[in-house]
Amino acid sequence: MIPFVRQVTLADMPADVVSQGRRCLLDLVGVAAAGARAPVSRIVRDHVADQMAGGRRSARMLFDGRRVGLAGAALAGATTIDAIDAHDGHPLTKGHAGVTVLPALLAFIDGAPGACPDGAGLLAALVVGYEIATRAGIALHATVPDFHCSGAWNALAAAALGARLLPLDDAAAWHALGIAEYFGPRGQILRVCDHPTMVKDGSGWGAHAGVTAALLARDGFTGAPAATLARDDATWADLGTRWRIREQYFKPYPVCRWAQPAIEAARELARRHAFEAEDVARIDIESFAEAVGLGSQCPRPATTDEAQYSITWPVAAVLAHGDVDPDVLGDIADPRIVRLLGLVSLAEDPALSRRFPAERYARVAVTLRDGRRVASGDCVARGSAENPLTDAELRDKFDAYASPVLGPARAARIAAAVDALATGGSIDALVDDLHAPIVAA
Repeated sequence: MIPFVRQVTLADMPADVVSQGRRCLLDLVGVAAAGARAPVSRIVRDHVADQMAGGRRSARMLFDGRRVGLAGAALAGATTIDAIDAHDGHPLTKGHAGVTVLPALLAFIDGAPGACPDGAGLLAALVVGYEIATRAGIALHATVPDFHCSGAWNALAAAALGARLLPLDDAAAWHALGIAEYFGPRGQILRVCDHPTMVKDGSGWGAHAGVTAALLARDGFTGAPAATLARDDATWADLGTRWRIREQYFKPYPVCRWAQPAIEAARELARRHAFEAEDVARIDIESFAEAVGLGSQCPRPATTDEAQYSITWPVAAVLAHGDVDPDVLGDIADPRIVRLLGLVSLAEDPALSRRFPAERYARVAVTLRDGRRVASGDCVARGSAENPLTDAELRDKFDAYASPVLGPARAARIAAAVDALATGGSIDALVDDLHAPIVAA
């Protein structure tokens, strides 16, 4: 484990794994740009600037520029990405790795000059973070009955990146991982699904706990072992041979992944049968229990957080607009969406529930005012490893999320720098572009 964390390089990784690392990075940056405009990002960045000033080392906050302590910078960056629920994830973790991996990586790079000498080193560290986070998530879910937020396990990836980049010796690295596991936030994610708020998936505090763990271990604080890493089972046996980053999904829409099969079903029905939102008289959605439960206490979302953890709102939005993107998400009171919300009926299909989490399906039927009823079959979300988004689709998503916030020129510079990472070379310009504050685009 520790040799993998500290020593694996881009040359040790298959070409498609390297490519997937670039795809993950570009997608995360686009989501972060869109998230930087969200109220939760501003609140947390201002809190960090006020309460978490840097000491011996400081790092800039993502798309903000103010210098703070490394753990604070990671907290702010992960919260910014988590602000718009459009970032990548893994089906078996029921959560997200990259949302913490990237901000922790940037905090160590910006706060420890020389920690990551070139683009190849940055990309290799990113992939390492995904591998540790994903396996930690799978291991945690296998050892405890409660469904914990992503911060509970992606904190270990942040600690692993600290072990790699500070760097830490083997003993300190083990302690860092143990501290991160112990202090990682074990938030009740299903509570947030029922009552969506700004606490989201806990990834901001996972990033903070993981970076803090590495810094404490560097100074002699002890905390080993990490129980989820100490297990001798298949979760860790194939580390370095089976690359879990290949299994990440990418989201076409900025809402919970569990809602996205139903969005795809509704979107395809509207395209195939050419009806308008005004033609709809009833909407029936069937899916697995966790999807049906999304936003159960918020049938008419009043905030963007409630809309992101809803299944009814994005289905209504895609029928009203033909798509769901950050701009649509910003207009949750659209009267066409509100009318459709009142027409939705939800039902769990036990057969679909039994296939979760490895498989996530939904079906939608729409009854039209003229009496016709059109229905989908079992539908899966786009963007999974079996149903991937193309490089062109991911670039279009990046442009749609980043360009309105950063401006086309800065967004294009970032995309070009990400494309070139594997060739090595300086990362200074990219790191500066990722930390410079947002200005009017």
